Amino acid sequence: MRYAQIGTTGVNASRVALGVMRLEGKSRQEAADIVGTAIEQGINFFDSADIYGAGRSSEGLGRALEDVDAPRGSVYLQSKVGIVPGQRYDFSRRHILQSVDEELVRLRTDYLDFLLLHRPDTLVDVDELAETFNVLQTEGKVRHFGVSNMNPMQIELLQSALGQKIQANQLQFGLGHTGMLRQEFHVNMDDAAGVDHDGGSLAYARLKRMTIQAWSPFQDSALGATFIDDPRRPELNAALSRIADAHGSTKNAVATAWILRHPAGIQVLAGSMNPDRLTQMIAGADLELDRQEWYDLYRAAGNDLP
Repeated sequence: MRYAQIGTTGVNASRVALGVMRLEGKSRQEAADIVGTAIEQGINFFDSADIYGAGRSSEGLGRALEDVDAPRGSVYLQSKVGIVPGQRYDFSRRHILQSVDEELVRLRTDYLDFLLLHRPDTLVDVDELAETFNVLQTEGKVRHFGVSNMNPMQIELLQSALGQKIQANQLQFGLGHTGMLRQEFHVNMDDAAGVDHDGGSLAYARLKRMTIQAWSPFQDSALGATFIDDPRRPELNAALSRIADAHGSTKNAVATAWILRHPAGIQVLAGSMNPDRLTQMIAGADLELDRQEWYDLYRAAGNDLP
């Protein structure tokens, strides 16, 4: 496993983290096996959210960490708040403070290493948010802060009031979701690929030394399913197989390595609840792709180079 700093925090986190959105349906033993596998393979960073399984995913993670005897100081815990499912986004002081307190109970800890705002709330009062973050930090409940699914100007608006640096932004990214890259290649062109849907999020994160955390990294937006072994993606899977064979590795590892090859220092949030598949994904952290392999995969995913 390779490790890298999250933002400018000094936190040395595993390049591949475990996202536990799907942990809710697992038995206690299954959850312990998944979390134990992650730790054995070098993962020290875990991502959850208060809405995952209506809180049950966080409960499962907290219990599993105890079951595998993982000392609190040996792992980094991150959660996200700010969504009231089916009703609203809510960055109010009352909602955030209550949500954090509930997550701390579920995760069986007295602090979060990272708290992320989960999608934008257009009704946010940035001064109220700043006060809320100050309370959480002063009380020792949150050490670092970030966002999820926000563009640069939304981040700039929040940062204008906050005393804490926004250290991470969760964005969907992978071989099945390459829009941030296509826009960079198609700058100043009048085609669909040149439309900037993200406000230059990739370059902005590099400029601000902010870590992008890639969620659903194996999901293909067009298919609504993972692209690995999907017959509707024959060219991509052929390229993955060829490169995996050349490295004595697997498709899952190569797809992970493709994300990590980018110099932005992206962290992959692996969400597999299958220990064997998770192990393959994690192995990608130690696989080095060369420049041509990276571009071959990008093109095999259906992208052109103008």
